[in-house]
Amino acid sequence: MYQIGEFSKINRITVKTLRYYDRVGLLKPAFVNDDNGYRYYTSEQLPIIHKIIALRQMDFSINEILDLLKGENDNIIFENKKEKILNDIQEKKKQLTQITHYLEKNREGFKMSYEVLLKELPEVIVYAKRMMIPNYDYYFEAVPKIGKEISEVNPGLKCAKPNYCFTIYLDGEYKEKDFKVEICEAVTSFGKETDEIKFKKINKVDNAACVFHKGSYDKIGEAYAHLFKWIEDNNYIASNKPRESYIDGIWNKENVSDWLTEIQVPL
Repeated sequence: MYQIGEFSKINRITVKTLRYYDRVGLLKPAFVNDDNGYRYYTSEQLPIIHKIIALRQMDFSINEILDLLKGENDNIIFENKKEKILNDIQEKKKQLTQITHYLEKNREGFKMSYEVLLKELPEVIVYAKRMMIPNYDYYFEAVPKIGKEISEVNPGLKCAKPNYCFTIYLDGEYKEKDFKVEICEAVTSFGKETDEIKFKKINKVDNAACVFHKGSYDKIGEAYAHLFKWIEDNNYIASNKPRESYIDGIWNKENVSDWLTEIQVPL
């Protein structure tokens, strides 16, 4: 039999870890002296501790190792771990690509005025109107009219919280004038429609490239250019039309420099 210190040295594992394995039921000593509390292990336990150490090196959790030692669903547990590792590798590759993109732009002397974020877009119920917009200034006239029209036929209609008002660009690209759009406002439920304003559900987007634009809309084309270049450089493909989500604007900010818009491109 080996005292816990000897067993620790043989297996290059700390005494603290062995005590922890004892506490959680992963590997209990073969014998504990009642007089002094000393723990002892046997040579028969060496293959077990080696298996535990190997599984820990493969990043298996304590609970997973407990199941494996019981012989429960070995293949399923290993398949699940393999899938998780592959997903982690893909995520790390994405992170590496983003870092590489950042460093390359810095070496080129390009100031990173826009930071791209990958995130999920929620499933929403919206009322929406498709129309042709002559220019960005027309939004100040069009959006309030749409809100007033739908409120008149749905007096109890409530906007979703947090607010999510956005425009989908049906042309699929940035234009300065004469662009086809669908103006959407997220709400809590379906309501009564008008001739031009319709209710619909927009599905969740698992992955979207997003960037914030601060300031007036006449410079927003720079944000679009940066975002689509980032999408190309990072080997993504836009899977749907871009959205503009209006967070701060003329309705709540006095200074144009405080307007905040998020451009969202499903991937």
